[in-house]
Amino acid sequence: MSVERFGPVWNPGPFELGTDGPGTVVVGVDGSRTALRAASYAAGVARRQRARLIVVYVTMAPGWESMAPMAAGAVQQAAADVAAEIRDVVAHRAQELGLSTTLVVRLGDPLDALRRTADEVHADMVVVGASEGAGHRIIGSLATRLVRTGRWPVTVVP
Repeated sequence: MSVERFGPVWNPGPFELGTDGPGTVVVGVDGSRTALRAASYAAGVARRQRARLIVVYVTMAPGWESMAPMAAGAVQQAAADVAAEIRDVVAHRAQELGLSTTLVVRLGDPLDALRRTADEVHADMVVVGASEGAGHRIIGSLATRLVRTGRWPVTVVP
């Protein structure tokens, strides 16, 4: 897991009883259209609420050991390239908006990675993009599975 922080240091200020809105927003990104819209929505919420934004990028780990060495290397390099591109975009947008933003890059299952991250940072809200794939009808979409977890409010952005 790698963690990088961008923008000003988050300072929640003095404790306020009955604070409205989330203090920590977690958003899952994977480069898809809906994930980018979810990231924009989450950034807007974080900016308006003066919340910290945790951006989670999860790279799936296919069976590296069963792949040919050249193919495994190419897949790993592609995942690293996507993570670097997301890191650059997050850093640039955080600076533009004056947001306290943390990028978390994890390896594994997106559902597990988002749940673990949201639990670790004590998220008040999780934002994901709506599934565009057909496979979600069989195993359920990421958003549906997050909602079933029931630990935090989940916003699904179309």
